[in-house]
Amino acid sequence: MSPSRSDAVDADSAALEDGPLRPSDYGGSAAGSTAVPLGVIGWMRWAWRQLTSMRTALVLLLLLAIAAIPGSIVPQRSADPNGVTQYRTDNPDLYPILDGLSLFDVYISPWFSAIYILLFISLIGCVIPRAKHHFKALRSRPPRTPARLARLSDYERRVVEVAPGADAAAEAERAVDLAQVQLRKAGYRVERYDARGAFSVSAERGYLRETGNLVFHAALVGVLIAVGFGGGFAYTGQRVVVEGTSFINAGIDYSSFNPGRFVNGESLTPYRIALDDFDVKYQPPGTAGAGQAGSFVASVTTQLGDDVQTGDVRVNYPLEVAGDRIYLLGNGYAPTITIRDAEGEIVYRDAQPFLPQDSLMTSLGVVKVPDGLPEQLGLVGFFYPTQYEMETGAFASNWPALINPVLTLNVYSGDLGIDTGAARSVYTLDVEGMTQLTGGQSGVESIALRPGETAELPNGWGTVEFENESPTDELGDSVKRFASLQIHRDPSAGWVLVFAVLSLAGLLVALFIPRRRVWVKAAVAAPDEVAGAAGAEGASAIAIEYAGLARGEDPTLKAAVEHIAVTNLDALRR
Repeated sequence: MSPSRSDAVDADSAALEDGPLRPSDYGGSAAGSTAVPLGVIGWMRWAWRQLTSMRTALVLLLLLAIAAIPGSIVPQRSADPNGVTQYRTDNPDLYPILDGLSLFDVYISPWFSAIYILLFISLIGCVIPRAKHHFKALRSRPPRTPARLARLSDYERRVVEVAPGADAAAEAERAVDLAQVQLRKAGYRVERYDARGAFSVSAERGYLRETGNLVFHAALVGVLIAVGFGGGFAYTGQRVVVEGTSFINAGIDYSSFNPGRFVNGESLTPYRIALDDFDVKYQPPGTAGAGQAGSFVASVTTQLGDDVQTGDVRVNYPLEVAGDRIYLLGNGYAPTITIRDAEGEIVYRDAQPFLPQDSLMTSLGVVKVPDGLPEQLGLVGFFYPTQYEMETGAFASNWPALINPVLTLNVYSGDLGIDTGAARSVYTLDVEGMTQLTGGQSGVESIALRPGETAELPNGWGTVEFENESPTDELGDSVKRFASLQIHRDPSAGWVLVFAVLSLAGLLVALFIPRRRVWVKAAVAAPDEVAGAAGAEGASAIAIEYAGLARGEDPTLKAAVEHIAVTNLDALRR
């Protein structure tokens, strides 16, 4: 026996009481669930669909851009190792936290690499299926003409009188023939669909829009591949070079060297770079920006085998040698300091780079003497290109050029910490556990020297001399200068540029080329329309329909349909 109508009502009422508005036979009702679990394969398919969706790709691209922001805010070990060291000194509490998050190595960090790899997989999984579908669409015929074109929003219908004695059906066919030629010239793919006394042509264009979209995403994949694999063959090295000295392009000869995963520091192209001269021009007093550097020019000589070339390295104008680019990062003064023991024997002599501390080139440097004296010595010095004494008695510099150069030194004795084998910066001195012999709380004034002057070391251990490098005793040439050079090689740069241009071109095509379909249909007009068109009984006419359909936003479609109609009617009347 079948259930009664009242029983069904009672069942539905019970369902309403148990939950939201659902029928009694709803699978998720309280009576029981019939949901089938996805299983491992089902969940994997779901995850793959989510990963390869366009929405996910856009989100990952946005995340990659956001993840790259710390790399421009926090100094990176690969580009500025000295900056990382200085950040550690200035922020001892914050440094361990940021280092634990790999913010000093953003571009090789696990979380950045994860976003990079996921974006790579997402783009590939998105592009390949769409490319297959697009290829099939390019080979397919335009769709058949809809039976009721009037339902489309962009629609035009015209009734045209046929000349007396002319065949109306032949005129309708001729109108469609003319429209077919017109549309083909306009870049449409056309296909004829004639049936039941009606003649029509179906046309479509704008497949370049999808092509541009695919080119854009494929180019992004190309950029990721070029950066990923090209970065493995890239390297960046920094070296401070003093005037009159040189270095060899080898990993061991760099102050800091960051090779790619496929680069061996011992197999680099062995060219030599010598700094012949470093010229700086400062804005004169009384002018805008007085004291600021107007230009930096590092004159260098490069030698690769028997090939010797000279050139200049300027800010933002690198010099290219053997595929490497040489950049100018910084500059400063390198006072030549000579230290002799009590017997007058030289135990140390070098042009030591002093790092600028302000725009007036007040510079800080360190000299370490591990051997030749009764104890190891460390000298912390300040160099003032144009020294003057403030009211407090402290020294300062009031001009960046060499007008009144003065070098002050504080002397420390004790263990320099270099015998432990641990890496030590040549630009810093750990004075913990050392004895200060001059300056500070030592009770002995700091050593102050001008170019060419010599002073006694404490305890009669010897002398220290600030050498004058000018053969004519000109103060402007009395101190050597140094240049901080960066040598960078990136074989992927050209490919990245190519793919970037392709992605931009693809994006422009995808944005500005509309995707649309157009139909033109002609048939013999109905008798009532004929009378209205011809104005007389017994006349004949044809009815021509023009319609368009956009794929996405196309504000010019209506005007395009009207233009097709006007052009076709003009050709028909000739």
